[in-house]
Amino acid sequence: MAEADSGSIYMTYERESGGDPEMSVPAARTASRTAAATTLKSTVFGRRMRYFRKRAGLTLDELGERVGKPAPYLSTIETGKRDPRIGLVREIASALDIDQAQLLVDAAPTERDRLELALEDAQRHPAYAELRLPHLRPGASVPDMALVHLLELFNRLVASRERVPDAMQRVTTLLRTEMAGKDNYLADIETLARSALARTSYVGTGPVAQAQLLEMVGSFGFTIARVGDLPKTTRSIADLANRVIYLPQRDALRTRDARSVLLQTLAHFALDHDDPQDLETFLRQRIEANYFAGAVLAPEEAAVAFLRTEQESRNLSVEDLKEVFYISYQMAAHRFTNLATRHLEIPVHLVRSDESGVIWQVYENNGVPLPRAADGSVEGQRLCKRWGTRAVFTSPDKYSLHYQYTDTSNGTFWCASHIIVDSEPLHAITVGTDFQHVRFFRGRETERHTESGCPDQACCRTPSPGLVERWGGHVWPSVIGRSYPGAPVPGAFAGVDMVEIFEFLDLHSQPTSPPPHLKS
Repeated sequence: MAEADSGSIYMTYERESGGDPEMSVPAARTASRTAAATTLKSTVFGRRMRYFRKRAGLTLDELGERVGKPAPYLSTIETGKRDPRIGLVREIASALDIDQAQLLVDAAPTERDRLELALEDAQRHPAYAELRLPHLRPGASVPDMALVHLLELFNRLVASRERVPDAMQRVTTLLRTEMAGKDNYLADIETLARSALARTSYVGTGPVAQAQLLEMVGSFGFTIARVGDLPKTTRSIADLANRVIYLPQRDALRTRDARSVLLQTLAHFALDHDDPQDLETFLRQRIEANYFAGAVLAPEEAAVAFLRTEQESRNLSVEDLKEVFYISYQMAAHRFTNLATRHLEIPVHLVRSDESGVIWQVYENNGVPLPRAADGSVEGQRLCKRWGTRAVFTSPDKYSLHYQYTDTSNGTFWCASHIIVDSEPLHAITVGTDFQHVRFFRGRETERHTESGCPDQACCRTPSPGLVERWGGHVWPSVIGRSYPGAPVPGAFAGVDMVEIFEFLDLHSQPTSPPPHLKS
């Protein structure tokens, strides 16, 4: 939508039954006052203007002569590309011999207009955009019933997508609770990993060599093939008929990552997984496969011996675990979380979140106060901006390890955050512990220390009165589609931190050029 003129009317359209263009003037005035309180959408105003213009039998040129505006200018108002000034609304209403309130009703003038506007809204929805269909502009030859069918299909599509997050939240909450109850340690899978390693020449210390991984793959009757045309939706494919595991070429998957993917694939056979029949089985199998891969690449006996030595010297670090066993930082963080409580008696939390602070994955057994939805789910919620896992993104050296203490309602927690540089979107992995156990970790000397009242007080999501006064009701961010299959962050603009938006506008607005609503 084009930038509004001074004194323009802003409009929003909500899908509802078509408006009655012939409603009485008192009723229209009441409706317009309601619309003014919630603001209107330009396209709705334009439709009502066109309806009354045609009812009056006027062309755009004829209306333009009456209000002193060229026809192309009025056309941009009718098509919703421009917001009319309040004075022009009065002039248009007078030229059309109607009360201006009849132009300001927040409803389409006819059922056909309602359907067309609803279809325009639908085509802007991320779910519709993912279909990658060409934009449909319904002409007069498209019957109303065709639009009704399209909108009903769209509503069913959105409803089916919204049911998935509910199921996803329920299952992830269940599995996370189960893992916390086991201190994130799965003894049966540790045993299976030791058994799989016994099939190879691994001697029990240090990293598992590539040759030993090939021995393990062969012991399960598989060979490996690197290909350049693996479907984009997969990380690997196992051909069960010919016993081949297909992996991407080395230019598409780095060696450390390829080792993990290979073992995650092999894990399904080592763990005797059946085809998943529901979401819970699918996610449980993924947790188990990831655990198996970590237990093979950082074997329990060798990893615990290394970690205990580091604990005694008060030098624990996920970074060192990564280097010693030649695994990714993310796998090292998970492996540390598996072993820390059971073998080192250290409660920990692991959080994977994106740059906007949305949580994608959590393991915790140390009481860290995470934000939770009404149903108790954590995934999809947004972390406080004062926590290390978000502060790392604004750090001057954000690609280095970020150590930080945070005072919370449940005590002081220390954490180390690491950005995964090749993730899309950019993610950070945070591993932390309570103040009592931080003495064992490298980075405990950090002077970064913050205080957070979240999630109880929502300290980072409450804008100052000045910000609200300057920008409240005068912001419309264009929201990107979320890719995490969890609950949307609540608010008028789902997933958007409005405090962050207000602060951005304060930073970039020029004192000599105030926002349109502050102009005289």
